[in-house]
Amino acid sequence: MASRFRQAFTVERTINWFPGHMARGIREIRETMSKVDLVVEARDARIPLSSINPKLEEITQGKERLVVYNKADLALSATAPTMVEALKRYRNQSCLFTCADTANNVRRIINFAADTARRDPWRYPSITVMVIGMPNVGKSSLINCMRRLGLRKGKAAQTGARAGITRRVGQIVKVLDEPTVYLTDTPGVMVPYIADPIQALKVALTGGINEDILDVEILADFLLFTLNQVHNTEYQTMFKLDQPTDSLPELLTMVARRIGALRKGGEYNLDTAARFFIRQFQLGKLGRFTLDGIEAEDLETFFTVHEPDARSRSQQKKEMRQQRAQQRIERQTLKRERKAKAPTSTVRAR
Repeated sequence: MASRFRQAFTVERTINWFPGHMARGIREIRETMSKVDLVVEARDARIPLSSINPKLEEITQGKERLVVYNKADLALSATAPTMVEALKRYRNQSCLFTCADTANNVRRIINFAADTARRDPWRYPSITVMVIGMPNVGKSSLINCMRRLGLRKGKAAQTGARAGITRRVGQIVKVLDEPTVYLTDTPGVMVPYIADPIQALKVALTGGINEDILDVEILADFLLFTLNQVHNTEYQTMFKLDQPTDSLPELLTMVARRIGALRKGGEYNLDTAARFFIRQFQLGKLGRFTLDGIEAEDLETFFTVHEPDARSRSQQKKEMRQQRAQQRIERQTLKRERKAKAPTSTVRAR
């Protein structure tokens, strides 16, 4: 079937989203890190490699750390054992797969923090845990679930499907009494510069980039391409198509007809249809997906390229250029932020 469809997806430019609160968030995380005993880095199980943020890896270097892949119920079942083994092998990192509304899985995070404190009670009379990660990976949902499980308190952090809900490093909340465990939330921090357009599309498709800056039809087309590549034609049944299609306009027309998305004059609203199609994927209505390649060759390539000692000279130069681009974006963002806060003077006409 795949031969009927495109074998490659072409996109002209990447998507970069790094608003002011993220630059501020990085600064606040750095400033707070000395008070943190354990870092829990939340990632999206559907993009186990693309949701790794090198900036957060740099900031948390040397800290006790637990990687938590959230939304595991939306990823392929093979993702968990594969990534647990890969992170242990290539990074010597502990890793858990969770779903924020599944108590047993989230309780393992609390137990990990509690066990860390119990191993060295003199060093940790109490333990402070900072939850970090890219936007919309479920950090606040994890904190709320941990708070309910630990002290049976209500919600501690605002949650939502929109990327960028949390905008400041949050207040410290207690989640356990014996031993005493505190938690703090942080804003989702995007990689300031994503060089690979396909990686950016994967992050956007899982809700990690604010949809207001996206061309939703390009994103919907990438989703259609992805579904066809893995022979998933659930969309055909859902939207009453006669057969699978490689044509986005054909699909979106059927989606719009199915949900009654019309503009004035009776024309189909393809923008609304594209957003609905994407949302069905994000909710898991089209099945479980892991968008990153996690075959042995994919993992070896990824972790070898991202291992500092194994990078070639050309790779180092490329990463230096990307780092300079990141720093430039951060400086520009902070400059705009300061300018926006600067007092303005008004000259009255005589």
